[in-house]
Amino acid sequence: MGHRSPAVRHGGRVNPSFRVIGEVGATGNPCRGWRLRGARAAHGFTLIEVMITVAVIAILAAVAIPNYSRHVVRSHRAAIESFMLEVASAQERYLVDNRAYAANLGALGMSVPAAQATRYDVAVTPNAALPPGYSIVATPKGSQLAGDADCGSLTLTSAGAKSASGSGTDCWN
Repeated sequence: MGHRSPAVRHGGRVNPSFRVIGEVGATGNPCRGWRLRGARAAHGFTLIEVMITVAVIAILAAVAIPNYSRHVVRSHRAAIESFMLEVASAQERYLVDNRAYAANLGALGMSVPAAQATRYDVAVTPNAALPPGYSIVATPKGSQLAGDADCGSLTLTSAGAKSASGSGTDCWN
């Protein structure tokens, strides 16, 4: 014959120390009576938890990626502005030595840094009028042109005037 359930005594009555699944536990907590003693808790994540996590990551990425892209564009613009100021300083030294401004970067012994050469074209244009002068123009290209449309080309003159061809107001740092 089979074994008798420990919940039932020999007389057919239910042992009061055992609870039926789904019944409210002794403490009044409805969650306590849902598992039999000794049952193991499930491990892992539910599909809802995974989808909530994916949604939060997507929202954070939607905010962070454009901000990071703008930061990268601004940092490249700051690097080319720094290079343009170095060229202006070299032009002044060239003027002292040669009584005229250099016609191009090669005459100054300079070239656009490799990191910026793929993002900007830099041109030096001397001005033969009296007093002599020059202008340095950095024109964005490639991904920098697409990301920095508000500023466009940056210009620095021998008088120290800084300007941008775009509609941006804070193009020069």
